[in-house]
Amino acid sequence: MPPAKPISRLTSHSTPSPSSTSLFSFTFPLTELTFLPTKITLSPPTAYPNSYSYTTAKMKDTYTLPSAADMHVHLRNAPGPIASLVTPTIRPAGIDTVFVMPNLAPVPVTSVDAALEYKSALEAIDPSVNYLMSLYLHSSITPEEIAKAKKAGIAGVKAYPKGATTNSQWGVVSFEPFDEVLKAMEQEGIVLNLHGEVPSDSKEGVTVMNAESRFLPTLRSLVGKYPKLKIVLEHCTTGEAVEAVREFGENVVGTITAHHLSLLVDDWSANVHHYCKPSAKSPEDRRALLQAVVSSKGKFFLGTDSAPHDISSKKGKGNTAAGVFTQPYALGYVLKALEEGIARGDISDSDVTDEALAGFFSSYGRKFYGLPPSDKKILLKKDGATVEESLKSEQAEIVPYRAGEKIWTVEWL
Repeated sequence: MPPAKPISRLTSHSTPSPSSTSLFSFTFPLTELTFLPTKITLSPPTAYPNSYSYTTAKMKDTYTLPSAADMHVHLRNAPGPIASLVTPTIRPAGIDTVFVMPNLAPVPVTSVDAALEYKSALEAIDPSVNYLMSLYLHSSITPEEIAKAKKAGIAGVKAYPKGATTNSQWGVVSFEPFDEVLKAMEQEGIVLNLHGEVPSDSKEGVTVMNAESRFLPTLRSLVGKYPKLKIVLEHCTTGEAVEAVREFGENVVGTITAHHLSLLVDDWSANVHHYCKPSAKSPEDRRALLQAVVSSKGKFFLGTDSAPHDISSKKGKGNTAAGVFTQPYALGYVLKALEEGIARGDISDSDVTDEALAGFFSSYGRKFYGLPPSDKKILLKKDGATVEESLKSEQAEIVPYRAGEKIWTVEWL
């Protein structure tokens, strides 16, 4: 099949030059999936039909690793009830550095001053965490603001395709108007963080299942036009995305969440607490993500996309909010998913080395963002705790991923 060509706007059917950096969508033929019978031994099913606790995993029961860095978190408006509830869960999870998303509402973080104000509010909740701040790519951002961001220590600029996810109504329709801003980012060494989906469009055949794949030509176009720009393809969910990241040099990387290492489409279609953007996909895609974690060598690192929503937004009237809350148990979720992957044969127990875990959890992300390696240690122990049914305050209640299940514990050394 010939390579896809971009269109100038998401609503247009015209075809510009291949160097265009517009968002676009195309109709691809359906892929045939063949499922071969596999003999496995399962413990009794839980509420996670495609995330059983298998009985054959051979990972170690404890790991001593550097403290983790989570390079994609949502902490919501601060001060605010959700931020006050979830921000204190970062460090107990073994994480001391987080890259904070800017898609606040009703006003996103589009200026350096707003980012620094937000950082101060988060530090007032927990000053022991290193908060890496970001800007929301918006028409108000100028090359001068990018230079100011560099001096202020802003780590990245997040691009949200308009209408593709939570609070993306101010997002990008085309990257062409941001040419000078992207050149300034390339020069200053500020990261471009991409929510790698196009919005759903029934006329163009775009759904949550192929929205990420339809975005990948945009990634390739951006890399071609800005070859020195540091780019993160956030929360990869498909084998196609993994392969796309591997096409390029060390300035293009991907983050992988904890929940996409275990969830499938069947899980979120039956449980609102598993629904997120981008959505979990097929067993083949999950396998590709697990293999990327243990063979990363710096191309992939942890970005949980932990996205807390009050229970009323997940189970109330109307559409459910997109987001899975994983912050308090992030590392444990990854280890549990790796165990399950070993049992299914997606990866081997020999793949899960201390080096691979230390890189994915800690050193690869820090290196990409220009941070020194961690000199702190954490101890992870298998199944020493149970995931809480919910986190509550007087003003908010949030249901964590895999509530009620046994999970790894974290201890600071």
